[in-house]
Amino acid sequence: MTQIPDTAMVLAAGLGTRLRPLTDTVPKPLVTLAGRTLIDHVIDRLAEVGVRRVVVNLHYKAAMIEQHLAARGDVEIRFSPEETLLDTGGGVAQALPLLGDRFYVVNSDVLWLDGKVAALERLARIFVPADHDGVLLLQRTAQAIGYAGSGDFMLDEVGGLRRRGEREVAPHLYAGLQLLTGRLFDGAPAGAFSINLLWDKAIAAGRLIGLAHDGEWFHVGSPAGLARTEQRFAAHGIER
Repeated sequence: MTQIPDTAMVLAAGLGTRLRPLTDTVPKPLVTLAGRTLIDHVIDRLAEVGVRRVVVNLHYKAAMIEQHLAARGDVEIRFSPEETLLDTGGGVAQALPLLGDRFYVVNSDVLWLDGKVAALERLARIFVPADHDGVLLLQRTAQAIGYAGSGDFMLDEVGGLRRRGEREVAPHLYAGLQLLTGRLFDGAPAGAFSINLLWDKAIAAGRLIGLAHDGEWFHVGSPAGLARTEQRFAAHGIER
């Protein structure tokens, strides 16, 4: 039986510099798309699969995000303020007391459309606690909307991951959704650090796997990405 984590973390502390001038007045998670803020889109998807507690890290224009999320009554919202930015790994490490043993971590600047089964549920289905410290959702680089890059990972038929070499183009990129266990953070450094450090250690130990997304995926970290995502949402008739 698939065990869906009941807790998730949404990474929302970034400065959103690539989305300026929109983020001069509002934090990136409160930028609106299809009539709903980016962070609400993400929390909606978490709630749909059964997540009941959402931890949000805060830094830039933190009070605005707190005030906005106070209106949500469908999930418990907890905050993890960062006086100085702690990066992806340090931010999650600080929030571990609020997250429990198994939890999702989702970027606030990605959106996705599911295939037949919700992507978050698919992550939970292949996660084996005895064997894995985490599962990353990957997106096919050639089909990523709002992304311009060389990808991140090679993915084999059983979920094994290999980093892209310096001169390689990888067929998959990290899609901003992951299911983790607190065990991944054993021995993690103090302060600010990238979660990539922990991923690499877990990949080397065979304890981090990947899963290819089977629906559309959108990165809205730039004005161009936001505009393209708006167009795709409109084409799908997605409005709030």
